[in-house]
Amino acid sequence: MRKLYCVMNQLLVGRKDEMKMLKEYFHSERSEFIAVYGRRRVGKTYLIRKAAEDNFSFFVTGVHGASKSEQLINFAIALQKYSHSASLSIPKNWILAFYELSRYLETLPEGPKLIFIDELPWMDTAKSGFIPALENFWNSWAVLRNDVKLIVCGSATSWMINNLIRSRGGLHNRLTHHLILEPFSLAECEEYFRAFGFSYTRKQMVECYMVMGGIPFYMSMLDKSMSLVQNIDRLFFSKNAPLKDEFDDLYRALFKNALPHIEVVTALATKGKGLTRQEILNQTKLTDNGMFSVVLEELEHCGFIRQYEPLNSMGGKRLNSNTLFQLIDFYTLFYFNFIKSNRFHDEHFWMISLNTSLYHAWSGFAFERVCLAHLGQIKKKLGISGVQTRACSWRSAQSGQGAQIDMLIDRKDETINVCEMKYTHEPFEITKEYEEKLVNKLNVLAKEMGLRKSLMLTLITTYGVKPNLHSGIVQSEVVMDDLFEY
Repeated sequence: MRKLYCVMNQLLVGRKDEMKMLKEYFHSERSEFIAVYGRRRVGKTYLIRKAAEDNFSFFVTGVHGASKSEQLINFAIALQKYSHSASLSIPKNWILAFYELSRYLETLPEGPKLIFIDELPWMDTAKSGFIPALENFWNSWAVLRNDVKLIVCGSATSWMINNLIRSRGGLHNRLTHHLILEPFSLAECEEYFRAFGFSYTRKQMVECYMVMGGIPFYMSMLDKSMSLVQNIDRLFFSKNAPLKDEFDDLYRALFKNALPHIEVVTALATKGKGLTRQEILNQTKLTDNGMFSVVLEELEHCGFIRQYEPLNSMGGKRLNSNTLFQLIDFYTLFYFNFIKSNRFHDEHFWMISLNTSLYHAWSGFAFERVCLAHLGQIKKKLGISGVQTRACSWRSAQSGQGAQIDMLIDRKDETINVCEMKYTHEPFEITKEYEEKLVNKLNVLAKEMGLRKSLMLTLITTYGVKPNLHSGIVQSEVVMDDLFEY
């Protein structure tokens, strides 16, 4: 069971599995090279510090946007602090920097030597020689011992994967462990809120998730003495809102050249179901080349977008023209729908947006994303946890039919759950018109796809389906409470 780990007033909540693993690595009988990565603001640094109880032999954090010489100065200052040297010696290059680190570590008494390099990607500036020096430090010194515990961390997930986990150079297969830290699930959010005295209902927790996506840093800024509506106005729309500029800070901290990444997510924000590669190119006017592929890959690795095959696509290992890219980061979706739309800088923009057409369009769409993020809980409720599945969408190829389905769970057992997701304030009532619409969707889907699988209509709602003459069309249900399961 994956748990969260968070602290407020020294109260610990969760991430117990991750804590246990890190502590085991720290006390193993061999040298360890551990990479921890995940989306910015997800709590990586805090987890590592708590697991190590801040008992580091050496700890340094890369400086965002700094030059090679500035990074070396920062490294030297940290080394002086831990070695208690009377003078500051600034190395000329990274080879010498890591050599000085090894010399210092050799003076320490027996026992685990915990080395924590935070925001490692920021230290790898252009033509700095940082990676070869790190390779040399590990391969020629650390790995020959049994007491070195090197922990590296970074929010630039794509950099961490390409340069460490999938390294083809001197660090190939050198990592002993890598750990991805994910945002909280709804169950973990509820544990957090209950532990820290919030009185939010589950529906309010879902709405908070639709805004913040279970990111611990954002949640830590909530004030339990205020309603969720008040908190959102305070954090995003007030005069000195602490998260007003989070969008630019987030993307520019993750990517060295963030402009194309921002252009891609801007394009995807206009199309909820996603865009093909060519459609993104058409909207952004970016060049179709290898760099564009890197941009898409980096956004996917960092959890901002996902790629998937529509049901009518054959898929396969290679990207095809039908592959869709979809924006899935909750905060980014909220930014484009509300923060960017607040042209008049209204400090109560969230309060006045409630129950507007803008709010209803966003909430329905964001709830779909909540369901997608909790596919495991949905499968558990449907009793198909052990069945191999893929989640996809479908849109009729015949424009006159106008039929589309937001989420299908395509199963290996010759069944497809056709999922309709409805975010409402009361039990959802199926009208005669909506029943006819559902029947049309199912018929068009079966006809166009020539399906030989059975179709099972599944409604995912906040408070369930209200029984009436038309509710019998529903074959299985998932409600909001089911999404809070571990």
